[in-house]
Amino acid sequence: MQRNLSGLIASIVIAIISQLVALVIPTLGAATIAILIGIVAGNTFLKQPGLAYGTKFAESKLLEYSVMLLGATMTIQTIGKIGVWGIGFILIQMSITIVGALWLGKKLGFGESKRLLMAGGNAVCGSSAIASIAPVIEADEDDKGMIITLVNLMGTVLMLTLPWLGIGLFGGNTILKGALIGGTLQSVGQVVAAASMVNQATVQYATIFKIMRIMMLVVVVLIFGRLHKRHLQAELAEEAQISGNGNGHWLPWYVAGFLILCAINSLVSLPTFVSTTAHTISSWFEIIALAAIGLRLNLAGFLKAGKKLALYGLGVGTIQVVSALILITLLLKG
Repeated sequence: MQRNLSGLIASIVIAIISQLVALVIPTLGAATIAILIGIVAGNTFLKQPGLAYGTKFAESKLLEYSVMLLGATMTIQTIGKIGVWGIGFILIQMSITIVGALWLGKKLGFGESKRLLMAGGNAVCGSSAIASIAPVIEADEDDKGMIITLVNLMGTVLMLTLPWLGIGLFGGNTILKGALIGGTLQSVGQVVAAASMVNQATVQYATIFKIMRIMMLVVVVLIFGRLHKRHLQAELAEEAQISGNGNGHWLPWYVAGFLILCAINSLVSLPTFVSTTAHTISSWFEIIALAAIGLRLNLAGFLKAGKKLALYGLGVGTIQVVSALILITLLLKG
């Protein structure tokens, strides 16, 4: 614990600063600010090797707890609010995003690990999805850090542009604007920030669409685990054992915890203060973890692959937005 302390404290301090800066620049959001400050600090005055233990702890463990606590903030009944066509829109949109990210990543020459992380992060819920998928597909820390950074940066660009696109195309239809924002943006914070630039009604619908995507997290983790297992078997021509949490279990404990909490909340409707507290703690854990990821990111290595990564992020973002607009027109409009 002592060797973890310095890196953990550095991550917490950056998270607190990020929350304060987000009050002044709410459109960016604390999560994006945290990873940006972490990248700058980690590649300048906070490069001490002794910080690595604490930042690794914050990056891995706190994101895991953040994912688990998300389960207490949602119920299966919430899905009913967007209707059958809304559910169809989300499922098709997620499928197109995953297939598109895997295809484009292969065309650009990225390995299986980066492709799966990119697909899951964009299709589901950004950093939380990447944290859930990484151990199941045995992704290394560098791949995980690079893709989380890319997903957050591209999410910030979309967060600042989608509200105006939605207003221009859909006018006063809050459901359609909510579908565009909630069905496309990566993190919950980005969804709320973008929808807030429109109006409060859009925030409500965008959040529901976003929650539907988060509900699919467990399914995506399971599918990606199977894809990775097949990939290993094809490459090594031998039985591959997927180890999700280091002790032979296939599904990571925090994804199972997410599913259990969601089921409990759906059956007995947990008190408001429980879900509010879980949401607050989950958000703080995610921001601290993102600060740690920024501190651990090798900026030189990231920039070395910069052109291809930027093209990858731009390509996947374009696929998401275009497919969302087409699906909204076909399934929801009118």
